[in-house]
Amino acid sequence: SQLNLIPFAALVDENNQYLIQNYNITYLTTGRDLIKFDIDFPSKQPPILVANPEYDTPGNPTSVRLVANNKRGHKRPTRDLGSFLFAPENLSFGALSGTKAEVEAIAAMLSDVTLLTESNATENAIKQVNAPEILHIATHGFFLEDLEEVAPPILVGGFNTDIPNTETNKLENPLLRSGLALAGFNPRESGDEDGVMTALEIANLSLGGTKLVVLSACDTGVGDVNVGEGVYGLRRALAIAGSESQVISLWQVDDYATKDFMVKYYQRVLDNEGRSEAMRQTQLEMLGTEEYQHPYYWASFIPSGEWREIGSQKSVGANGIRP
Repeated sequence: SQLNLIPFAALVDENNQYLIQNYNITYLTTGRDLIKFDIDFPSKQPPILVANPEYDTPGNPTSVRLVANNKRGHKRPTRDLGSFLFAPENLSFGALSGTKAEVEAIAAMLSDVTLLTESNATENAIKQVNAPEILHIATHGFFLEDLEEVAPPILVGGFNTDIPNTETNKLENPLLRSGLALAGFNPRESGDEDGVMTALEIANLSLGGTKLVVLSACDTGVGDVNVGEGVYGLRRALAIAGSESQVISLWQVDDYATKDFMVKYYQRVLDNEGRSEAMRQTQLEMLGTEEYQHPYYWASFIPSGEWREIGSQKSVGANGIRP
């Protein structure tokens, strides 16, 4: 499962060429995902783009209605866990000013887009999405190391022996230790607008019918490794939620280079290139430039899940039955 953390595109072969120059690479969370790739569930909302949250101030509750107005179906309840997991002094983020320009450039290529930025880029708004065709979230991601509880010293006859007990227990579900920072993340006030959206909450989203989820964020591909299941983090959460394909990052990415990368990637996806081939061609294009030729700029983002062009599968009806 550790192989999921390697940017294969940036590895060099015996001819001193990057693998991406000769291979189209796709990641899977588990082999079972292949079974569902031949079925195309319909999207229920147009694309939703989220960017540049106001981390220092609580989110705008009205942002929920921006998404909910286009929604059919019911809201899946999720428990808000940010206040429980974080103390205010432990983690904070600064603005990602380039992400607003990133989603505005992408929005210009799409139609009927819902754009959520600044105080509208809230956790609660994302929780109310209902299978948008594309979900793009440009913000900070995070991963917390394991929290362990050390057992008390060994007792003999009811007396403390002062002998350390080496047994430890993990305190949290690994899906609680990775997530996304949204509006209001830094103060993390109580309630459902604390700005902390964990992978566990993301796993409860309604994304069956979402063709592509892009997490244009930092460290979003890193998570607990569970044998046989791949990376347990945001990537797995998005697959559990039902999304067909995901683009995620393996390390912190340059703000402005990411904007250029994403615009080029979407241009190719919208031109009906395969989702993984669009990623490969974008990486090759960046590799061919003087400014972005280093793998730092183009190898962080990896395609996961369905690799073919959007809409290449057999369609099913809204009830999941093929016509």
